[in-house]
Amino acid sequence: MRHVLRLLAAVLAIPALYLAASLILPLVPGPGPDLSGPLTRQIGLLQGPIHTDILFPLTPEIRTRFAFAEAAGVPVNHPDAQWLVFGWGSAAFYTTAGTYADITARAVLTAATGDDAVIRLDVLGPLAPLENLRFLQLSEAQFQALLGLTSAALASETPLNHPGFTGTDAFFPAHGHFSALRTCNVWLGETFRAAGIPFGLWTPANWSVTLALDWHLPGQTG
Repeated sequence: MRHVLRLLAAVLAIPALYLAASLILPLVPGPGPDLSGPLTRQIGLLQGPIHTDILFPLTPEIRTRFAFAEAAGVPVNHPDAQWLVFGWGSAAFYTTAGTYADITARAVLTAATGDDAVIRLDVLGPLAPLENLRFLQLSEAQFQALLGLTSAALASETPLNHPGFTGTDAFFPAHGHFSALRTCNVWLGETFRAAGIPFGLWTPANWSVTLALDWHLPGQTG
């Protein structure tokens, strides 16, 4: 009986430790290059309950960089499109979670235990003020590094044979592997730090991303 109780305590300790780490490690600065400079560029972050998308302004530079997505039905060159939505996530989970009613236990298990990664691209028009939308001001060097890293995360410019959610989005194969220890929000933190954007050491959940943003990038517009 004692061994059973010890095993039960160990099993229960795992989610508790995960939760504690998701609250503490976002406050610890992670390593990254110093690419600071005048804050001349802007990106957006759109946070859902479990996922954060990067929003790039659709400047001529961005439209050219992601022009391949037009063939997949993502209208990056449409005159009404103002922002490119860029998201990285689990193939099994991301491609089925149009709404939370679509999520299956199998997709959750696959994502948690390890899955291939995909990238979702979409476009948005003018952005209305939202509680889950915030903007970050970056230096030119940070912006170019972030743009290069996100572009390099694409494993192929050929879209997956899978319907999107909005009629203007598409999924593409991505480099990297998704798991409970390397979630979409962990990837976001890794990518930000590699681009010289100050960020927390490990950010597995959306609240971790919020903590890292508030702690390491105070004063940025919400």
